[in-house]
Amino acid sequence: MQNAVSRNMVESLGVPAFRVGYTITTDALDALYKKIKSKGVTMTALLAKATALALAKHPVINSSCRDGNSFTYNSSINIAVAVAIDGGLITLVLQDADKVDVYSLSRKWKELVDKARAKQLQPHEYTTGTFTLSNLGMFGVDRFDAILPPGTGAIMAVGTSQPTVVATKDGRIGMKNQMQVNVTADHRVIYGSDLALFLQTLSQIIEDPKDLTF
Repeated sequence: MQNAVSRNMVESLGVPAFRVGYTITTDALDALYKKIKSKGVTMTALLAKATALALAKHPVINSSCRDGNSFTYNSSINIAVAVAIDGGLITLVLQDADKVDVYSLSRKWKELVDKARAKQLQPHEYTTGTFTLSNLGMFGVDRFDAILPPGTGAIMAVGTSQPTVVATKDGRIGMKNQMQVNVTADHRVIYGSDLALFLQTLSQIIEDPKDLTF
């Protein structure tokens, strides 16, 4: 596993990557998670669902360039989530995340984690991702950059949600829970304006998450 990780990281060095960060208010998402957590919903599934819905509106972010000449515009939205397993790193894939409800995504996520720990994953369960999430927020990390996995166009690093002092619309001081996300993208197929529009849409979905449970 470590050899595979090493090969992928070295391959990534040849990609002209760039990074864009965005701050997202998570009060509504946190409230939704608290409400449906007892039904087995995971925060990973909520973030994957939100990301998939945003990708559906900005399909170029779901594309990739393998060798500088061939470009792939994926029709399926498969969210790969980076997970540390036995000292190594693997990306578990939630396939068609834009079409699957968040309850089924949560069950599938738990199934994939159990299979990964038991070393029973099938290749399609870790090799078919079209966009990658890397979440270190559960460790209290507020921001970080992720290395782009070979064969994908973008990866999003998700930091922890934490109380932040903000200025309200009426000019007063208030508190909101906010998280930092940083996307690393392949500039051969994705441009800065594309990524900015994607992040705006993602922010809108997370800050008004009513569509995540349908």
